[in-house]
This record gives sequence, C-alpha cells and structure tokens, in this order.
Amino acid sequence: MKLNIASLAVAATAALHVKSPAGELLFADDERTLPVRIHVHGPGSRAYGVVESRQSARALKRMQDNDGKITAATPEERVAETAEDLAAITSHFENFEYQPDGVTEPVTGDDLHRAVYANQGLGFITKQVAKFVGDWGNFSAASKAA
Repeated sequence: MKLNIASLAVAATAALHVKSPAGELLFADDERTLPVRIHVHGPGSRAYGVVESRQSARALKRMQDNDGKITAATPEERVAETAEDLAAITSHFENFEYQPDGVTEPVTGDDLHRAVYANQGLGFITKQVAKFVGDWGNFSAASKAA
C-alpha cells in the first residue's frame, strides 16, 4: 500500500476567527453566533504565489536601487506593502465592517482590506492574518474539519 500524496493537498482558502487585542475570539453579536472571520488564500493558492513574486521583485528592486546592498523598507513602506500583500490574499471579511471617523459610509471591497491592514491601531489583526497564512496546517483537511 502506498500513500496517495494528493490526498494531503491543502485547500486554497481558509477562515481565520479573529481575536481581540486581549486574545478573545470576536463575535458580531451578543449571542456569540456570528464569528468575526477573515477568509484568506493560503500558501498553496495562486493568489499567494503572486504575492510572493511581488515581494521578491520588491527586494530585488531595493537592492538595485542601493548598489546591490540589502536594504530594509522604511516603516511606512513596510506598513503599506504588508497591507497591499494581505489585501491581495484576502477573499473576504465576515461579520464586520470598517467605517473610520468622518466617513459617511463603510469602506468596501479591496479598499476595505487595505484600510484594515494599514491601520496600525488594528495591527493585532494584521499580525494574526500574517501568522495564519504562514502555517500550511491552517489550510489542511484536518483544520477545516475543526
């Protein structure tokens, strides 16, 4: 008998149940029946591959622009690039919206994803998503069943 390795292929997307800054699972309702989740494309997806290519291209461009020296992004560039990358692998948000002060309507679509990830006050969300997508196990059949 041999293992059919194809049976271990991961799902293209998975849902992250978002936690508060204090580490508590977030729900949109008092009954705790509407989980606040972010659905993301995982490391086995095409969307993730596109982001990895973009990250490599950025690193190479920085090196070219700095005479072949490895140079880190500025803090502002890092926040913007992380927001752009995570937005590109985000399928959708579930049970939450984003409406900054002074804005009459909630932000929607890709702008919503970028805005949440770029808001440093919501950095706890950005960190959770980055950690979640970095773990192939979150996209396995076993994790989907849990």
